[in-house]
Amino acid sequence: MSSADPAAMQPRRFLPTGALKGELRVPGDKSISHRSIMLGALAVGETRVTGLLEGEDVLATAAAMRAMGASVLRQAQDDRGNAEWRIHGVGVGALLQPQAPLDMGNSGTSTRLLMGLVATHAIETRFFGDASLSKRPMGRVIEPLSQMGAAFEASEGGKLPLTVRGANPAVPIEYRLPVASAQVKSAVLLAGLNTPGITTVFEPVPTRDHSERMLRGFGAELDVEELDGATGLERVIRIRGEAELRPQMIDVPGDPSSAAFFIVAALVVPGSELLIRNVGLNPTRAGLVQVLRAMGGDIAEVNPREVGGEPVADLLVRHSMLKGIDVDPAVAPSMIDEFPVLFVAAALAQGTTVTRGLDELRVKESDRLSAMAAALTTVGARVRETEDGLTIEGTGGEPLNGGGPIATHLDHRIAMSMAVAGLVSRDGVEVDDTRPIATSFPVFEALLDGLGSA
Repeated sequence: MSSADPAAMQPRRFLPTGALKGELRVPGDKSISHRSIMLGALAVGETRVTGLLEGEDVLATAAAMRAMGASVLRQAQDDRGNAEWRIHGVGVGALLQPQAPLDMGNSGTSTRLLMGLVATHAIETRFFGDASLSKRPMGRVIEPLSQMGAAFEASEGGKLPLTVRGANPAVPIEYRLPVASAQVKSAVLLAGLNTPGITTVFEPVPTRDHSERMLRGFGAELDVEELDGATGLERVIRIRGEAELRPQMIDVPGDPSSAAFFIVAALVVPGSELLIRNVGLNPTRAGLVQVLRAMGGDIAEVNPREVGGEPVADLLVRHSMLKGIDVDPAVAPSMIDEFPVLFVAAALAQGTTVTRGLDELRVKESDRLSAMAAALTTVGARVRETEDGLTIEGTGGEPLNGGGPIATHLDHRIAMSMAVAGLVSRDGVEVDDTRPIATSFPVFEALLDGLGSA
């Protein structure tokens, strides 16, 4: 995908809508889907996965694991449209050298986690991706994996395409994350799976912990504790290498990052009442719900339960008059991907919303701070961009003017966030390209249309 090819772009104007009513189920959690395939491919035996997110990012992970020897097969759908994936793993330490470079598409998660996996296998692996992914820095992963003995040949600035030559044997390390990053933490832990001894990660701020939960579930020996560090409490994660992983049955909960767009849509479209079923509410991922409730959002948890070690509930969301707040920077790691749609909610709230500590948004699929500031300004919002956040003066519930086309910069979350903005606008909001949405949420537009929007 390239924004330089306007003939291939798929623009769409998202129009204002009436109240959103009914219920829906969002696709499976992307983070859990990626890890289900990776860990299943390293287990000995058959792992079965239902509810897998079948977006392009996860399919890139599946293709990569096939290229390294695992069998990853999609079985026929049942009468409710649910497919089952069956993964026959090769065992930790037994990945094969891929015969061709691995195409990561737009998936930063696939790239960084797989770099960790292959870094401690005696194989050479080349990664490449699309134009957007090729702009994203990989240096934060390269640094600890190099300490473990892997060798890298990267493009200028530590970017794709790059080649990893795995260490044999690898060296266990103690690594203190310089900035909070679940992907860097996960890459080191996955590298530790095939490293003799104990690999330790010190985490200054808790980030999403799907890797820790799922590694334990697959049988890895992993411990987590909190210790007093130089700057306060820090999480210490230790994994014992040369692990033997056991195959699992996994039912992937709904992705909170996907649910986020419909949560905000129901809150800001007058008269809405929406039930979103089977949403994962892992506390390291639930920051958006916490922030929206602090803004006055009516979000109720129905039938709370636990599935595969992950907390899950149905969310009943009703239209609410939101109020601007100062968002605590400490919540950022638990909702880093949801800030673009939070910015839309803030643009329609009463008063001012201030966000800080969002430097990581500048190195996502796009510079999401600049891109969202420009997008919201285009449709009539009052936005001031700072070095590490946005300050947004809300309309008090009045519709945005609308307009466009909005430059999405090949970024799926900007496209979907501005689609939500279009629902509460006078003239609709046109996004320049809806193709990137397929990377994480292929049925987004169909679900939105099914709720009555155009």
